[in-house]
Amino acid sequence: MDRDDQRRYFIVGSVIMEIVTPVFRQRLETDYKSKGLGCLQDFINSKPVVHILFHLRYRNIKCCADSTNCRNRGTLPLNYSQWDLLYTENPGPPNQPNHLCHCLYTTNNVKLDDLDITLASLILLNCCNLTPNEETLIKELRKFKNNYLSHNTKGAITEKEFQTLWKDLTTYVLQLDPSKQDDFIRIKNRPLDESLCNKYYVCLLDIHKKLEDIDTSIQNIRITTSDIRSTSTEILSTMNINSIELNAKLEELIRIQTNTHAEQVQPDTPYLLGQSIATLRHERDIQLKVEDDWRAEVSDLVVMDDGRMVICLPFLSKLLICNTVGPSTDSIYVLDEPLRATAVNNFIVAVTLICSNHIEVYDINNQFKLKSISVPKMIKWSDITISNQKLVVSGQDCLVVIDYQTGEVVQTLKTDCCPVRLQASGDRIFYLSNNNFENNKKLYQYSFTDDRHQTLALPSPPIMITAQEDGSLYILCREGFIHHLTVDCKLLITVIKEGLESLDSFVDLHYNCKQRKLVISSHNSKIKIFREM
Repeated sequence: MDRDDQRRYFIVGSVIMEIVTPVFRQRLETDYKSKGLGCLQDFINSKPVVHILFHLRYRNIKCCADSTNCRNRGTLPLNYSQWDLLYTENPGPPNQPNHLCHCLYTTNNVKLDDLDITLASLILLNCCNLTPNEETLIKELRKFKNNYLSHNTKGAITEKEFQTLWKDLTTYVLQLDPSKQDDFIRIKNRPLDESLCNKYYVCLLDIHKKLEDIDTSIQNIRITTSDIRSTSTEILSTMNINSIELNAKLEELIRIQTNTHAEQVQPDTPYLLGQSIATLRHERDIQLKVEDDWRAEVSDLVVMDDGRMVICLPFLSKLLICNTVGPSTDSIYVLDEPLRATAVNNFIVAVTLICSNHIEVYDINNQFKLKSISVPKMIKWSDITISNQKLVVSGQDCLVVIDYQTGEVVQTLKTDCCPVRLQASGDRIFYLSNNNFENNKKLYQYSFTDDRHQTLALPSPPIMITAQEDGSLYILCREGFIHHLTVDCKLLITVIKEGLESLDSFVDLHYNCKQRKLVISSHNSKIKIFREM
């Protein structure tokens, strides 16, 4: 990278970090103090502001208070990390388990210095009294930051580009605050500080967006705990990035994004065997969201990392997309009957169909089908899971491993039974036999590491499995009890707490490590949502 180009990037980034962001914060402070509020926390906690920001985070919601001012926005500019920085959710009314409203949220101890330029500008534009000129300038500066810094993965600005952008940048800022003239002169003449430049680079680059853009690259990499560092290095090289700070940040984000597909990381304190890890948070009836249609039977669901649920409703030929709290948001109509689903990444799900040997792949953000994959060895009524970025489905006395991008079968793993329910956990695939209802009490597993199948005898025929964050399993057996199995599969004990004591045998278990939520669904469309304690 040309050192002069890097220095020009550093100068522009310094203006955004050291001049523009403080100006935004100061303008915000002036606004809330003019309203008699002493600090940012009081302002963020005021009912009008909570209400506005709430609808920048949630769609299709009618609040219990001031519903006339509820707005359903086409886009949601307030992301999860920003919302979580500002607010904490409190339990809703016991008699209204599905209640979702801005009244449930209290403000965190947030200060002006906690707001970056993006969040500060978002609050200014939506919650403050600005002149038309101020509003235009703030929008232009936010756009400027996105155009030249947030999407600039090279961390460099050429001399020609610098000559064109510098005039606009100084004009916008000095119209907002003419006293910053000397600061511009000081920053423009400063030498390159590589350490500070790297720090600003990490703060200004829109890493989450870039990760979505390079999701295809991630899919082609076999990710485990042992090679996560080499994975991030490969991604960084595709982005032409060389930054220690950004490398560390990307590693953390990759762990989050691939958590359900990567080798499970042992927490500092493993879950106590048999101890319930979750407490009941909400209970939902999906029939209420599909006009009481008796055909709204749930065959499966998957909890996405962003908190959405994708629910298979086979007899309505529909995938229902909804939040774990609040109303349904979207749905996708399926030509056949969707049976099982698994998350490929943050916005793509793969679905099997009841009477088909095809896998359908859907983009749930835009509600359309990406592709249909024909798998001749796949059985009807097949389950599906994902391991090491490859789809795994049930075959006749085998597990079939498919590259979801190319549609090619990459492995066929022979089994001693016809597998019907599948669960990936680290490098292992756990599966149940199709004759479990004939008193087969075995839990089967296959390890990719040593290419080996093993079985474990259980007290009762297992009917459903889900993996916990530490790699241990919750296993629902026919007698209606959930059993907790250690990571090494050597110890098993019944879970006896918090609404998990005894369940109907016709239910499914689903756990999401990032959301830390355990979801229990039944075929009569009842869904219980447990949050990890």
